[in-house]
Amino acid sequence: MVEDDTAGSGDVSDGEKEMDLKEPALGNGGGHEDGDVSMAVSPPEAPSPSEGPQEEPKEPRKWTWAVIFLCFYGFMGSIKPGEPFITPYLLSPEKNFTREQVTNEITPVLTYSYMAVLVPAFLLTDFLRYKPVLVIQGFSQVVIWIILLLGSSLIQMQFMEFFYGVTMACRVAYSSYIFSLVSPNLYQRVAGYSRTAVLLGVFTSSVLGQMFMSVGEVTFYNLNAISLGFVSFGLLLSMCLPWPKRSLFFNRTRTQEQKELSGAAAASKSELDKMNPKESMSSSAAPPCSASRWRDSVMVQMLLELRNVVRRPNLRLWSLWWVFNSTGYYLVLFYVHILWYKVYPATESKHVYNGAVEAASTLLSAVMSLIAGYVKIRWNVWSELLIGIITGVQAGLLLLMGTTDNIWVCYMAYVLFRGFYQFLVPIATFQIASSLNKELCALVFGINTFLGTILKTIINLIFIDKRGLAFDVHSQFLVYFIYFTILTVVYLICAAVVLIRHYRKQSVGGCGANEQVAHTELSPVAAGSDAETLSNGKGAKA
Repeated sequence: MVEDDTAGSGDVSDGEKEMDLKEPALGNGGGHEDGDVSMAVSPPEAPSPSEGPQEEPKEPRKWTWAVIFLCFYGFMGSIKPGEPFITPYLLSPEKNFTREQVTNEITPVLTYSYMAVLVPAFLLTDFLRYKPVLVIQGFSQVVIWIILLLGSSLIQMQFMEFFYGVTMACRVAYSSYIFSLVSPNLYQRVAGYSRTAVLLGVFTSSVLGQMFMSVGEVTFYNLNAISLGFVSFGLLLSMCLPWPKRSLFFNRTRTQEQKELSGAAAASKSELDKMNPKESMSSSAAPPCSASRWRDSVMVQMLLELRNVVRRPNLRLWSLWWVFNSTGYYLVLFYVHILWYKVYPATESKHVYNGAVEAASTLLSAVMSLIAGYVKIRWNVWSELLIGIITGVQAGLLLLMGTTDNIWVCYMAYVLFRGFYQFLVPIATFQIASSLNKELCALVFGINTFLGTILKTIINLIFIDKRGLAFDVHSQFLVYFIYFTILTVVYLICAAVVLIRHYRKQSVGGCGANEQVAHTELSPVAAGSDAETLSNGKGAKA
């Protein structure tokens, strides 16, 4: 029904999906795309001359095999050859559902399920230390393919979409698991490993599915049986994953420096006890203030910082882009297979090219994400204009998809639509994460994803669900075109305001200082640069 879009992020998600493109800052409380707040995990101190030669060779032995196994799990867990062909399977004589049932009654359940499960999955991922959530994800995928093979009623297909939502919500566990295995100075490297593994898995899955259908002439049913075998193997792999001893929020461990400081504090306290035993007894008898403990808790501090961070224009812009543009992007992904079937209702399975198109779009997405990392412009001046232009191009591609009768034009427009979105994903993640710390980033991305899911649910209820307007798929793509057009107009108006202000300041202040500002790369803010101080006394970055 819907492709497991790991190329975004964000996946994450794609936040999903999408949270894999992480850029750590190595200073105290440095920025990281998965979120890194100043009161959380600090990178290890540089080893002393006497300790350095002893610790360096030990580090690879601690994490190498765990990371390799997790990347192998990410690769194998992404191989589901039947996934691009779920919609044709439901509409084929084997299942015999109508296009209206698939569009207005079955597919919308995915969005509702994802919204309901996303927040509990986000919290349980950290509290249970990742592995149980990955096992739940593997179990959900097995249930999906069993229902596809054995189910025949409408309610059973709706349950299939419910478990699909559970699977998507649990992706956050894989995105953050790998960072519990290594020290902060290795975050960027292992994030690249895990993302590459998933992208290769999605690409391999799409290619295998297309080869099975076009060359092997495998039936939809047999292709789904093959997919069940792959996801069952993925479930077994998830059960064999190591159980991390620490996580981001609830199960943090103290660094060696903290342990030494606490030991020194205990020693000094014992000396003071000997000097003033009465004062020591009175101070130990006074319990710590519960209100103070509440204010100093991690979650409260993050919320206090979050309240102030939203006032920063750059973070606000890219967070709003994440909410609004990802909403339209995932709605297109959820329903584009139904559009393809309506434009070209293939009578033979070997003439269905969904797998090839998904493979091409995944490959282009990876290339566009790579290109985005080398873009050098002044983001504080040109961000709105860049977003507006790309969103306008996406609106044109949606109009083309919704009006063309040529399936190959529809395929090409979809590939380009995904590629342009994936070009902006790493830019957005780096712009948001460059001045935030790890836990705060996790919270920001989580809230952005949740708000986007709420918006998707509202659009589903109004335009797509049977209880709403129940638009057919062509009318839906017209709605998506209007949605992206409105976003384009808003972004371009904002870009005009920013550019006018910028050139006014340049003309008033003279050409000297402003013209000498170098183009900025897509990279985190340097640890030594100035940071905006928030009202609670902490900086948005260290």
